[in-house]
Amino acid sequence: MRLLLIEDDIRLAPELKKSLKRVGYAVDWIENGIDGELQASIEPYDVIVLDLGLPGRPGLDVLKNWRLAGLSTPVIILTARDSWHERVDGLKAGADDYLGKPFHTEELLARLDALIRRNQTTETSELISGDLKLDESKQCVTLADGKVETLTAMEYRLLRYLLYHPDRVLSKSHLTEHVYEEDNDRDSNVIEVYINRLRQKIGKSRIETRRGQGYIYISHPSA
Repeated sequence: MRLLLIEDDIRLAPELKKSLKRVGYAVDWIENGIDGELQASIEPYDVIVLDLGLPGRPGLDVLKNWRLAGLSTPVIILTARDSWHERVDGLKAGADDYLGKPFHTEELLARLDALIRRNQTTETSELISGDLKLDESKQCVTLADGKVETLTAMEYRLLRYLLYHPDRVLSKSHLTEHVYEEDNDRDSNVIEVYINRLRQKIGKSRIETRRGQGYIYISHPSA
């Protein structure tokens, strides 16, 4: 999952980015409202964390502009703890959730997880597809026979994204956009390497290649 963090606090943001990357997000960090608004309009993100007190352009204006432009990406706004009016204004402008500062990183992670699940219409407490279960805290996958496979960071990101979008053809470029951070070298050919690694761990029949189109994760493969 690719996440955009728009936050000008240079003490808070690096720690947040580190925590978000640790649980499997590909994170891009922007420090002002003008660049943040543009970044979300030209790059695909699965979720956005937006501070309202930004230099250049207030976060509330950024959010309003996104929604007016038709951007539907889920957004969690960060507000001052005692500024209830900011929360109300943010929700009216199109925010999906809010969190007051200061906050515990674990709460933000929990809210992000809940928001993504709602947006993906996933209601289970665990990320399960067919007879596979992805443990998001340990970044490992349990197979039908009970065998547990540990995943590298990129394998985890890729499998997590595939499980959130089962039985859909996803091109190499699409997968690259959603599992790499902006400052990484995005070689779409490397995706094929990670796909092959995942096949070795979860079974070749789980991920099909559609020539000229991309890959499709099969949630219920034939026996």
